Amino acid sequence: MPLAGIPRNATGLVFGKGVQESLGLMAYFLGTAIHFSFVFAWGIAFACIWPYFRRRGYEATFVALFYAVVIWIVMHAAIMVATTDHPNYFDPMVVIGGFMSHFFYTVPLALIVKRRLAAETGS
Repeated sequence: MPLAGIPRNATGLVFGKGVQESLGLMAYFLGTAIHFSFVFAWGIAFACIWPYFRRRGYEATFVALFYAVVIWIVMHAAIMVATTDHPNYFDPMVVIGGFMSHFFYTVPLALIVKRRLAAETGS
């Protein structure tokens, strides 16, 4: 799927292809809002679990890379269970693209969370 289709696709996954088609251009805006809602929720979850790993001496980026794989598997499975309106999730390009996008999501996430929490604790 082209990058431009991802926001629109989120609308179709949540509400179905019929709603996605009927919304036209608004499907892009709604899909972007849906996607960022999930991104923020997963980011907040990471910020909540990070102190546990920090106390044990783990590097944030290391933990985040494994976290990214878990997020990808959970969301991938949830979409497959929730609807049939999704790309072919057995296509290697879809699988590789999903993993890569989540790796590029988690490295900055880990570094931001680590820096913010370090500033709060003064370390």
